[in-house]
Amino acid sequence: MAGIIDIHTHAFPDHIAAAAIPALEKEGNIKAYLDGTVSGLLASMDRSGVEQSVLCSIATRPDHFASILDWSKEIRSERIIPFPSLHPNDPRLLAHLQTIHDEGFKGIKMHPYYQEYFLDDGRLFELYGKMSDLGMILVIHAGYDIAFPRIRRAEPQRILDVCRQFPDLKLIATHLGGWDEWADVRRLLTGEPIYMEISFALDFLDQKRLRDILLSHPPEYLLFGTDSPWTDQATTLKMLGKLGLPEALFERITSSNARQLLGC
Repeated sequence: MAGIIDIHTHAFPDHIAAAAIPALEKEGNIKAYLDGTVSGLLASMDRSGVEQSVLCSIATRPDHFASILDWSKEIRSERIIPFPSLHPNDPRLLAHLQTIHDEGFKGIKMHPYYQEYFLDDGRLFELYGKMSDLGMILVIHAGYDIAFPRIRRAEPQRILDVCRQFPDLKLIATHLGGWDEWADVRRLLTGEPIYMEISFALDFLDQKRLRDILLSHPPEYLLFGTDSPWTDQATTLKMLGKLGLPEALFERITSSNARQLLGC
């Protein structure tokens, strides 16, 4: 079997990580498993048997674009696949997307809570259309966020509406389609041609509900993700293994689906 790919991880430049991780821990009332550095992520990958990780950045202001892009170019390697970020209020949104594409990056990460937007905001439709045309991947935080009030910014209905309006958009809904909105995920998203990754779901759903969602979704649209450093990569892999999924499906989730999506 080809190596495992974690489609959803985070890290920061070393000089930022030491302050960012404690601040985020306090904000979300959660403890990080790693120190938030790229070296820490690589060590975790070595321990858990993960071959490659997609490293997602989040631009919390429009003017973060350049620094995130520069750092993404600096850290990319055979094992680290950076996804830079765009802010929805960026006045040069489409031009900056083109720059990301021209620099050889496969996709971007956006976060409706940290960036204060709604997934189906019409301002983003040109972005979604251009991403579709370029074949780029959009990783979005899906469902509620543990650190924010429960405003429905990226719930399953909005995800479904956007994906139906932009059927060629390669959108990855994190947290098994919508964190803590899994009843709506089961009702609205399972069976649809929408990518879902599994981070922060194995810890919150019982095995019966997890198996039901995973076995009811098109097998080619399921991905392994951990949201590291906020969960442990090795533990997440073990929890997925304990579900007793068919071997072929486990392999698709942990490796071949991401490999095909990323073209690697």
